[in-house]
Amino acid sequence: MSLGGTLLIYIAVLPFVGALLPGVMIRAGRNACAIFTAVPTALALIMLLSLAPAVLRGEVIQAELDWLPQLGLSVSFFLDGLGLLFGCMILGVGLLITLYARFYLSGDDPMGQFFTYLLLFQGAMLGIVISDNILLLLIFWELTSLSSFLLIGYWKHLPEGRQGARMALAVTGAGGLAMIGGMLILGNIVGSYNLTDILQAGEEIRASDWYMPALILILLGAFTKSAQFPFHFWLPHAMAAPTPVSAYLHSATMVKAGVFLLARMWPVLAGTDAWFYIVTTTGLITMVLGALIALFKDDLKALLAFSTVSHLGLLTMLLGFGTTAAAVAAVFHIINHLTFKAALFMTAGIVDHETHTRDIKRLGGLRHLMPITFAIGTIAALSMAGIPLLNGFLSKEMMLEEASHTDWLGSHYVVPIAATLGALLSVAYSFRFVAHVFLGPKRDDYPATPHDPPFGMWAAPALLCVLVVAIGVAPFLAEGIVTAAANAVTGADLHPHLKIWHGVTPALWMSITAIVGGAILLALHRWLNGAWLAAPRPEAKAIFDWLVAGIVGLARSVTWVSHNGAISRYLAVFTVASVALGWVAYSGSGLSAPTREHLPVPPVIFVVWVMVVVATISVVVMHHHRFRALVLIGIIGLSISAGFAYLSAPDLALTQISVETVTIMLLLLALHFMPKVTPRESSVARRVRDGIIALTAGGGVGALAYAFLMRDIDTISDFHIANSYEGGGGTNVVNVILVDFRGYDTYGEIIVLGIAGFVIYALMHALLDGPAARRLKNMDYSQDRSRDRHPLMMVIVTRVLMPIAVIVGIYIFLRGHNEPGGGFVAGLVIAIALLMQYMASGFAWAQERQRIEYHTMIGLGVVIAGLTGAGAWLFGYPFLTSAYTYVHLPPIEEFELATAMLFDLGVFLTVLGAVMLMLYSLSRIARFAGETVNVSPMDYDPGEEAASSAPTGAPAPAPRGDS
Repeated sequence: MSLGGTLLIYIAVLPFVGALLPGVMIRAGRNACAIFTAVPTALALIMLLSLAPAVLRGEVIQAELDWLPQLGLSVSFFLDGLGLLFGCMILGVGLLITLYARFYLSGDDPMGQFFTYLLLFQGAMLGIVISDNILLLLIFWELTSLSSFLLIGYWKHLPEGRQGARMALAVTGAGGLAMIGGMLILGNIVGSYNLTDILQAGEEIRASDWYMPALILILLGAFTKSAQFPFHFWLPHAMAAPTPVSAYLHSATMVKAGVFLLARMWPVLAGTDAWFYIVTTTGLITMVLGALIALFKDDLKALLAFSTVSHLGLLTMLLGFGTTAAAVAAVFHIINHLTFKAALFMTAGIVDHETHTRDIKRLGGLRHLMPITFAIGTIAALSMAGIPLLNGFLSKEMMLEEASHTDWLGSHYVVPIAATLGALLSVAYSFRFVAHVFLGPKRDDYPATPHDPPFGMWAAPALLCVLVVAIGVAPFLAEGIVTAAANAVTGADLHPHLKIWHGVTPALWMSITAIVGGAILLALHRWLNGAWLAAPRPEAKAIFDWLVAGIVGLARSVTWVSHNGAISRYLAVFTVASVALGWVAYSGSGLSAPTREHLPVPPVIFVVWVMVVVATISVVVMHHHRFRALVLIGIIGLSISAGFAYLSAPDLALTQISVETVTIMLLLLALHFMPKVTPRESSVARRVRDGIIALTAGGGVGALAYAFLMRDIDTISDFHIANSYEGGGGTNVVNVILVDFRGYDTYGEIIVLGIAGFVIYALMHALLDGPAARRLKNMDYSQDRSRDRHPLMMVIVTRVLMPIAVIVGIYIFLRGHNEPGGGFVAGLVIAIALLMQYMASGFAWAQERQRIEYHTMIGLGVVIAGLTGAGAWLFGYPFLTSAYTYVHLPPIEEFELATAMLFDLGVFLTVLGAVMLMLYSLSRIARFAGETVNVSPMDYDPGEEAASSAPTGAPAPAPRGDS
């Protein structure tokens, strides 16, 4: 990999690594927290800028790390002009927001948490703009929704903050799900999930029958993220977040992600009528509607939020035009919008911070009291209005120029008029921002005495305003990055020349109309505002709340029908569905004729089979008596174990016996707290229904098994048998499959087993604190249930068996790679030995001798297994690739050393810890309920005998048995 590719990986990783620092460094103070937030951002920005010269020359820097090479999946990144533009925006503004937030947040705000969320979001956005694999891009896309949810809802004490976060997550998350479908369709059309491959297949994609579904799904993702109509309503409600969040997410990053996606997919999806009409129309409506609503908002951040919606519509409209000139204008306006909108949000935050209000009606005259803030806000607002010699004017003129000669459904006037109207409204709300906040006389009823903030708060927006003016008077400063980004968007070799004066063109007259009309609207604002308030109009939030309430109600209804807590209903639905699908598959399969003969059935095997059938029928008949049913289930399980042994499957037999023994012992303990008989029976009709379903399902499974057994079929078994020794170094094929061929499955299974142990422990902990605790306290333990709870013979036998069982367990563990055994069975064997100790000598006595916490044992097992798998990476092999060798140490015969043994050790520890944690959890119920437990190894106490032989009247020794 080249140096540039290595740096690209570092850039992608740095924000996530940096997110670990703020939460720790906040202990050293707010300055240290901010500095250690800025350091990873600055390092990533420096690395990115070091790659800029090559990208500006037209090079594309790529980096790739194998992820799942067998499936052709990799962690791949690439950096072109578009990625460079957005990367610099994300990191550059991220630095400014860090500085601004340090002074904006109060001492009561958890700053370490804020900066952690900020860096997580920053990393997710960077991942979107430099990902080369669309699956990786989708992961980062969803990460932006999750991390922005945390940022928007940062002030958890505000109901509007929590609602805004939920709304943003619901809308953008739903769009993200749609986008996943569209991206997968593109990958299927092209035959590759790499963006660099997809971007070269534009003709093939547009000619595909799947183009339209892919287009709609991807546009849903882009429109929801960039708040396009009719999904525009979520962005203003996200303004409940702290102003640094608003300035970052809604000027430079999150809402620009949708625009970035449109620009990135432009070479592939643009150039069709569907793209033009869907994207252009959506952008045009959003541009005008957002600007109209912004004009009548009295909250500063709400005004800016809807202005953002309007400018995002402008960008969407330009990209929808499908021309290279429009793409250049869109890229240029992305830069300009970033500079003036981030500065405006920060200005609004300063006003709110110093005056304690964002209500425009309570402001005015601030130019006298806050001159620095006035200068910054005025420059940024005039740029947003498109006033000459500021950068917003340049890209606005380019937009109007493209709109002036764009036809819509054959009309030459729709787009120019709508674009001019949007620009006119933009001028009006921009002028209002300046006039109603800063101009006019000073007031004497401000909520707080206004004054300019400290340098740390106004430095960031001031720097952005410097860029506003610099680009406005010297647009050639932005030509390099605009050219590189526009070429990446269009795939062409463009050389745009940005200039202030374009001559007398239709765009100039449209611009003059917009400025004059905006000034007139401002003068008429009071009258127009009254008409606006009186006019009936749909409220997007109310519609959203109504939809959410309807969906929640529907979900509750469906849940009540399908998920009401009755396991019989779940089993019935699952079984009926399985049988129905099985019948469909069977009816269309065309089964071939049997190719095998029946094997003879020895009498003993027939007798065992009859016993299993009788025991199964007995379970059905006597299920209401729980203890009998459990005994019968144990008989069935042991009979199946014997069947495995007879059919030459000793590994399965060992596992079945061990699992059966542990399960029965734990269930016996659980039954201790349940009624002996089922308190209520189903009706006869329901039992008949369930019986029919069970017989149908059982018959279907039996028929399927019979069909397989009677025919020769190709399986993967031959591969495992042939490669067990050569590939895994073991002759026990079953164990090699578990720890080598399918080690990843096993790793997941032990994690699930460990989680099950933790969940049972947590449930028991909650149970002992809830209403059930009162019922447990009322259980009657006043009378001994047995005068000999811990029989002497059982105690002695378990003492003798314990070391033997441990040795057997170790033996089974060590032989597992070549003979029946392994970590799973060994863990169960030693767990049984420990369970017997608890049963024989009492829980308290056995627990006092415990040396390792079961939680620790589970965690240690998972970690050992995971590190064993990760160790393969050090040698350039995929995760969980095992290695082995044979060692000869005289006089010991040659033996094998394999990394699979360490993996098996992790399995062993996890199984043992999970089983014992379940026992511990169940035993806590008995002790909580008041059942006495022994602290000595048996009921017999020598002190009792001494007491009985003591002279009459002598005091008896204190009892030791109960606690």
